Order: sequence, then C-alpha cells, then structure tokens
Amino acid sequence: MKLGLCIYSNDPESVWNAFRFGNYSLKHSQDEVQVFLLGKGVEAESMNTEKFNVTEQMEMLVAAGGKIMACGTCLKVRQSEGSDICPLSTMEDLHRMVADCDKVLTF
Repeated sequence: MKLGLCIYSNDPESVWNAFRFGNYSLKHSQDEVQVFLLGKGVEAESMNTEKFNVTEQMEMLVAAGGKIMACGTCLKVRQSEGSDICPLSTMEDLHRMVADCDKVLTF
C-alpha cells in the first residue's frame, strides 16, 4: 500500500508518533511511505525534546526508504530552508502525494 502522511502539527509528541507510525509501516507492512510537512509541521527537524527525538524518527524513515517533503512556502514564512532530509517542496508535490497514495493520514 502507498501511505501518505501529512503533518501540520508542531507538537513534538504528535509529530514523533506520526513518524513512528511511518517507520512501523515501512518495516512491518512494507508499505511505501511519503510524508509532507505543511504549516507548523515544517518545524519538525527542530522539535526534539528530552522525551521525543523527532529527528531520529525522521532519519530512520528516510534510511528505510521513506520520503519526506517540506512545503517551501511554509518554510519561507519561517525564514527557513529545506534540508537533505526534508527537501523544499510545493503544492504540486502534495497534490501528487495525495493522488498517488492509497491512504492519506493527517497529524
């Protein structure tokens, strides 16, 4: 199954759990997983807390073959840029993810 995760939250626990679910899906179900960070979600790489290591989950997802995209407009609003793990992406990329995936979940 092709699974799309759209993350709009900047709550570390919610984002950490979204990536944990993506990692589970890649490892145990052999699903294809794509993640699109939108709005506050583009802050994901800076959300690490003592309890929730978001970046570690993101790195695991990419290492396992998942894909992460970050909304370029949302990054610009925050005077930030894409990264190797979260390349700058567009609404076209989000539309393609939604159209291509069998299921899309939002967090």
